[in-house]
Amino acid sequence: MSQRTIDDERQMTGAPLDAESAVLLAESAKATAAADGHHEADDKQVGASIRRYGGADRVTGTQQFVSDLRFTDAAQVTLVTLPVARATITGIDTARARAMPGVLAVVSAADLPEPMPRFGVSHQDRPVLADGEVIYHGEPVVAVVAETLDQAQAAAREVTVSYEERPGVFTLDQALAPDAPLVRDPSHRPEDDEHRHTNVLETALYEWGDVVRAADEADVIVENTYTFPMVTHFPIEPGGSVVVPTDSGGVDVYSPVQHPYLLQRTIAKVLGIALGQVRVVAPDPGGGFGGKQNPKLEPLIAFLALRLRRPCRLVLSLEQTFQMMRRAACRVHARTGFSDDGELVFHHLECDYLIGAYADVAPRVMAKGSYVGAGPYRIPNVRTSSRAVMSNTTPSTAFRGFGCPQVAWATESQIDAGARALGLNGLDIRRRNLVRKGEAFFRGPYEATADGHWHQSLEKAAELIGWDEPLPANRGRGIAVAIKPGATSGLSQSLVRFLADGSAIAYAGTSDMGQGARTLWQQIVADELGTPLELVRVVSGDTGIVPFDLQTSASRSTVFMGNAVLEACRDIRRRVLALYSEETGVDEESLSEEPGFLRTPDGPMPLLEASRVALGALGGEFVGQGTSRMRGRKGHPLGGDAAFYEFNCTAIEVEVDMETGELLLHKHVSVSDVGRELNPTQVISQDEGASIMGLGHSQMEQLLIDEHGVIRNLGALDYRIPTFKDVPLDLRTHGIENHDGPGPYGSKGISEGALLCTSGALGAAVNEAIGTVVRDLPLTPERVWTAMQEAKAAGA
Repeated sequence: MSQRTIDDERQMTGAPLDAESAVLLAESAKATAAADGHHEADDKQVGASIRRYGGADRVTGTQQFVSDLRFTDAAQVTLVTLPVARATITGIDTARARAMPGVLAVVSAADLPEPMPRFGVSHQDRPVLADGEVIYHGEPVVAVVAETLDQAQAAAREVTVSYEERPGVFTLDQALAPDAPLVRDPSHRPEDDEHRHTNVLETALYEWGDVVRAADEADVIVENTYTFPMVTHFPIEPGGSVVVPTDSGGVDVYSPVQHPYLLQRTIAKVLGIALGQVRVVAPDPGGGFGGKQNPKLEPLIAFLALRLRRPCRLVLSLEQTFQMMRRAACRVHARTGFSDDGELVFHHLECDYLIGAYADVAPRVMAKGSYVGAGPYRIPNVRTSSRAVMSNTTPSTAFRGFGCPQVAWATESQIDAGARALGLNGLDIRRRNLVRKGEAFFRGPYEATADGHWHQSLEKAAELIGWDEPLPANRGRGIAVAIKPGATSGLSQSLVRFLADGSAIAYAGTSDMGQGARTLWQQIVADELGTPLELVRVVSGDTGIVPFDLQTSASRSTVFMGNAVLEACRDIRRRVLALYSEETGVDEESLSEEPGFLRTPDGPMPLLEASRVALGALGGEFVGQGTSRMRGRKGHPLGGDAAFYEFNCTAIEVEVDMETGELLLHKHVSVSDVGRELNPTQVISQDEGASIMGLGHSQMEQLLIDEHGVIRNLGALDYRIPTFKDVPLDLRTHGIENHDGPGPYGSKGISEGALLCTSGALGAAVNEAIGTVVRDLPLTPERVWTAMQEAKAAGA
């Protein structure tokens, strides 16, 4: 009932509900239902706007992040880096540093195993510590360990590193030049690697039809180049870790990592010890956005802890965090053909991702992002050719959207370019080309089809933005769509304990980094076992306690871990039924179970009451186990079919200051295909957060690099992100619910959709307002103003 009431409210007004309003509405709906005698609906937690599990701790400052944890006898670690991006290390003098008060160790590559241990997700290329050279600005050369942080930092200033700066490559043009310095020595690449003498790490090609032949059949062809900047994740909680050596020769690792089990595997491999000797404790991250998925400095801290036989602690500054992770920049050359009635005839993309110094997961970002590069459209001829290009810059990694926003910026802008050439508007041309449910948007042996009624999102966004309403002067309106593949394989396991007093404990390895995962598990357990919400506790983030979970990424948690938790609860109900039969002698065939109840020949019995009867005088508890497993598909370019697709339509109305180029967003609408909203307030929060993050890379965010490869705008003072002053005057989100997802109760993953096509919608709106096109992001006032002046000069 509460869920329907909230949806009704949305449908009537199209307005977003803040958390407080949503909760009040839900409570009001419950009261109404109770008065009407609808007790069953009144009890449901799934679909209601439940307050976030642990939310009070977050907003009151009592949440314990890694840097808040206290360890007896912990030594403090600081790092020594070079003021250049690429250099050969010719000498390291640590004598003065070692003699400083409180210093416990000064460690360089010479103090680590030979050859230098390396690790990585797609390539084992990242050294634990710089080994003879640095290849990006901020790469650690020396680690100083001392009793206090002040002592460690003072000693670090006494370390002298001699080096010879070498030419680096910091842009795509530099990295792809025929005589470009190579980021990776060819001797470190396989001999059969055709790209080993270039900076191209990997490539991807997706193709169907014949774009060359189709070009002869197109009535209109548009051809342009688009650029997307390198941006940083900017989590509020910076990176860091604490490693505690154990008596058995292992380590306990405390890290705000998104994938605790991946970190466990990496540490065990680098140290050469068993998995069982590595325990990873992952307190809830203070924001991750993909940047905390993969190990970075944890292996180094583990070596230090084992060397000193005492806990070692490293907490990065925000500036250092900038140097550990970023989103890949991208340049896309696009050529697109249309028929004279606005149907897409062909789409040809050449995408170059600037990925940085080490591979991390960047090749997969390139492959997955460009897989859907042609968008959710009906196109008979497509060729998408992509390259992951190494550079002497911060290693890029996963970032919300996983490579899709970069290419969507180009494709959506091309759709609008075609519309302008044909005299159509942005809505009409998308209506003609957007696929219907079940229709293929990716063709060939690994065909992918629409898994939702995506036209509903398009039409709802057009309605909420007021697409047909007249525009005041200096304003423009844009609309765009995009998709992102969900996880293509996965494994999540969960245990749920149903205790004798009706309380329950769910064990789930998903990292709750603000998306509200724990809240969803709480809601599912409450409904499935019929226990009060407040009696459900969720345990996560500890490989020594919780079952295996592959990862927290790709908006997969609701689908994969949600199904595992759901299955664990159903396992408990089946166990209650079996033991109840055994205890009472009632034939199992005459019993059945359903959420919250055991059905007996005498009628439904609350599950708690049935469990007490079943347990009898010995008491005890029931333990359920749930597994959600999705295997990959051999030969598939992504390793498997996507479990679901995130589809979003964004529409923006913007006003441009013609004197300064500044943008004022009057309306911003985001409509996502959500399957089912398990917690409407959390869906709204995710969509609003993603929308605002999308405005960051669209309007203001970019890392600036000087001629030495040094990042010029490290830190919050010089790197602009959206604040509340930048939020659109009217920000609306809406979820399309058809209960057609693979997750619990028909849900889909939704955490990334709202930023996929922000740039396309904003770019189209700005174009309409100023009458000229800007193809380079971000759309800063300077860039918009310059475009206006150039257009004016060309017209003159």
